[in-house]
Amino acid sequence: MEGPEQPIKVESDVGATIARALSLLTLIAVLGLLAALGWLFIVYPDSKGPSGYVEEVVIEVSEGMTLRKLASRLQSEGVIDKPGVWCLYMRMRGLDRHLRQGKVRFRVPMTPEEVARYATTRLGRIQIRLLIPEGFSRFEIAARLDEYGVCDAEEFLDATEDAAILASYGVEANDAEGYLFPDTYEFDDQTKPRRVVERMLANWARRNEELEEKYAAELAKLKGWTTHDLVTLASIVEKEAAVPAERPRIAGVFWNRLNSKRFLPRRRLQADPTVQYGCMAVPEAAPSCAGFDGRITRAMLDDAENPYNTYRHSGLPPGPISNPGAASLAAVIDPEAHDYFYFVARGGGEHHFSKTLRQHNIAVRRNGQR
Repeated sequence: MEGPEQPIKVESDVGATIARALSLLTLIAVLGLLAALGWLFIVYPDSKGPSGYVEEVVIEVSEGMTLRKLASRLQSEGVIDKPGVWCLYMRMRGLDRHLRQGKVRFRVPMTPEEVARYATTRLGRIQIRLLIPEGFSRFEIAARLDEYGVCDAEEFLDATEDAAILASYGVEANDAEGYLFPDTYEFDDQTKPRRVVERMLANWARRNEELEEKYAAELAKLKGWTTHDLVTLASIVEKEAAVPAERPRIAGVFWNRLNSKRFLPRRRLQADPTVQYGCMAVPEAAPSCAGFDGRITRAMLDDAENPYNTYRHSGLPPGPISNPGAASLAAVIDPEAHDYFYFVARGGGEHHFSKTLRQHNIAVRRNGQR
């Protein structure tokens, strides 16, 4: 008998070789895919962002904005550098249909995972870092907290009037104005307003205790002055002093106006910011506050129905008009001793100080003030 023909064996060997090659290619493809997925889910999320400096980027995410459009905007603002990869990462994790709405704040540099956490609602709460500047009123703080997504403005204002919270921190007032200590805070988004107020009041209590220890001798001389009185006066100094070095001198001016028989009308602080605050806090009380847009008019200065108008009412206003920092509180406790009764802005945040009304009027004309 004749044996099998050689060509049949060759065809069999070729088929086996092709099968092995295809299997190898499949294995390589699978390994490549696994490697790509491993990089996408393990390496990429924690890779460095495109920027080496810290900057806040705010992006308005409107309803219906696609992931691709958001990624393009993030790239243009320097938040991410591979929009296509970031979109793939978001889609593979099922996050593309759960984007946050409204103003979303990104702190560059961020890793892709951090960007994803801030961009979507599906990865839990995000940590929000924000500055509450010295001199902000509780109304301005409420607006900033709302803008950053920490809590609702109206709910925050309600919490600042919670008698139980105020009492627990020794605040003897109708609201927390003056005691919401200015500082940089970190909150989760959608933090309960009560918790925000408690954090700020606890900060104030701690800082106030430090000041009381440091200025024990000076405080002992201020007989008849309560903590609330000092906070109220400090809140006015905070609003008037744009240059930190002038705080003690401005505090000295107000002490002189309160204590000297030479200053007329007697014990009138005559501070513009008190008039402004009255128009924010109790606009219904003063007819002149109708349509208030932040600017002071002559009618406002003359309106005695504004309880915070220190041009028309002697002594301190009903309460603080802002939230002062430690430096303004210290300036009120230990003011600069001098004979100045007047000051007027002269540019660059600085003031010209005068001892007499005549000198003051000359300085006003020289500096182009009213």
